[in-house]
Amino acid sequence: MDFAVISSTLGSILLDLVRVGTLCRFKSSSGLSSSWTASSPPRLRLRYVEPVGLLPVVPRFMTKRLFGTDGIRGAAGVWPLDVSTVTRIGAALVRSPEPGHRIRSVVVGRDTRESSEWIEHALAAGAAAEGAQVTSIGVAPTPVVAFLTASDGFDAGVAISASHNAFEDNGIKLFCTDGLKLDERGEAALTEVVFDTAWTTPTGGSGADVAPELLDGYLQYVRSILPEPTALGPMRLAVDCANGATAVVAPRLFDDLGFETIMTGCKPDGRNINDGCGSTHPERLAQLVDRRECRMGVAFDGDGDRAIFVDGHGRVVDGDQVLFVCAKHLQRGGRLRGGAVVATDMSNIGLKMGLQKLGIELIRCAVGDKYVMETLADRQLALGGEQSGHVIFPDVLTTGDGLVTTLMVLQAMAATGRELGDLAGELTMYPQVTVNVPVRKTTSLENVPDVAAVIAEVERRLVGQEGQLLVRYSGTEPLLRITLQGSDQGDIERWAEEIAEVVRRRLG
Repeated sequence: MDFAVISSTLGSILLDLVRVGTLCRFKSSSGLSSSWTASSPPRLRLRYVEPVGLLPVVPRFMTKRLFGTDGIRGAAGVWPLDVSTVTRIGAALVRSPEPGHRIRSVVVGRDTRESSEWIEHALAAGAAAEGAQVTSIGVAPTPVVAFLTASDGFDAGVAISASHNAFEDNGIKLFCTDGLKLDERGEAALTEVVFDTAWTTPTGGSGADVAPELLDGYLQYVRSILPEPTALGPMRLAVDCANGATAVVAPRLFDDLGFETIMTGCKPDGRNINDGCGSTHPERLAQLVDRRECRMGVAFDGDGDRAIFVDGHGRVVDGDQVLFVCAKHLQRGGRLRGGAVVATDMSNIGLKMGLQKLGIELIRCAVGDKYVMETLADRQLALGGEQSGHVIFPDVLTTGDGLVTTLMVLQAMAATGRELGDLAGELTMYPQVTVNVPVRKTTSLENVPDVAAVIAEVERRLVGQEGQLLVRYSGTEPLLRITLQGSDQGDIERWAEEIAEVVRRRLG
């Protein structure tokens, strides 16, 4: 085993990570409680103990690729999320920009995974050793990092999170000074620095200053999206924070708005993030809405950049339906700049048809909220998103934000005097199924004859009917995603399983 993690929560936290002779330690001045609430999150003062013998070495079997579709992601403690590489990434972030664009200040936030703390401190130490001033806001949703990077004048922002993944994984999301995610050119530049064996990772960084009070500025800003919440009338709202980062901000926001909130998923313990809760498990929220007779419910993912809704009848409202509701709302108010909406290749056919009836064009892009934002910026548009619940309002924020999306949906309800179920019900969704198949490696499907043949056969069956087949590798997990849409639910479920069975046999 390349690394060992030894931890103790009795009075101090000591993480000793040993990887090919590399030792790094983090020590807390107080213990970490096994449970905490949104109103009293843990406040740890951690100091970074200098790494010993950091090696600018990357395992030989690794290719020159750090980034997926949403930053750097993988199993915590394993390359590239081992201590030495994370420290190196932090230093490379400061070192990699073009001349004249020196990174002098970095803001960092993290989700509630047990690994997020040591990853944050390793990265901060690397950035500080390279000369940057690092500020940590502690546990905070990813969009808060994007907001503060732009609003408070930081040169870069870093969010430590693996979003909707299980607690064993983690990730690093990077933001430029304008609050936009690092583009492919920036990713390539940083990757080159990390893999440059002639460069030795600097040591001696002091780590980050801690400033959780910066969250207040974000909350004040998003609160202004709904200036008159009383226009909604009495609001009983169910909220699932996925035991993730929104647990520290959502209760404060909704209480300030005067809503009666039924909170769940607000007791993170480091391992229960996204575990049977949050945006990937809306069935739990639906039961809560029904049991407590709420007008609607919203479920966030682990880092709070997406939201999935449940209407007052317990029906799930996904990102495509939210795009439709918000597009119509913005159009009515003259705020749908460009008369178009951006969605990804996985969006439902029904969204395109529903928008066409409103005279709104649907522009498709590659899967990933980063590509949605790039398309929005290129076309100067005001709304885009993904079926998974990433919805971006670039006039409000530069990345997907579950809380912002919630407030925009509530804004649409207040403006029309209608419930979410009524607004979303105007969109007719086509039958759709997605099957995720674990794979050992990402082989080009054209080079696997059996898989290519079954895909071609399903495509042939779709000819003559309004349907769509999308087969793609996940950019964040070792999965092949098979998404089928068509006129008959039974057909597409059967056809998707046919493809999945061949993939399991050949690549699983």
